[in-house]
Amino acid sequence: MAWVYLLVAGLFEIAWAIGLKYTEGWSRLWPSVGTLAAMVVSFWCLSQALKTIPIGTGYAIWTGIGAVGAAALGILLFGDSANWPRLLCIGLIVSGVIGLKVVS
Repeated sequence: MAWVYLLVAGLFEIAWAIGLKYTEGWSRLWPSVGTLAAMVVSFWCLSQALKTIPIGTGYAIWTGIGAVGAAALGILLFGDSANWPRLLCIGLIVSGVIGLKVVS
């Protein structure tokens, strides 16, 4: 169950990272409320996962999911660069996340 919590925490990490863009510096109420709610859920799920998953592994996977998801959605939603060096680096993060899961 800890890995499910960690996955959900990572998905909400993506949600609040993308939500920050829509808050426009916390000046828009509903995007700000949604972003804060996603933060709370993300941190709560992470705290549940870390009851059994080692902190280094859990935190690295949580941030990895968030980084890859935010980068992918940045490309899709905001026209961020999708050049091959950037995609290669994103792929390295994915490899690291998979590697941490496999060795844990």
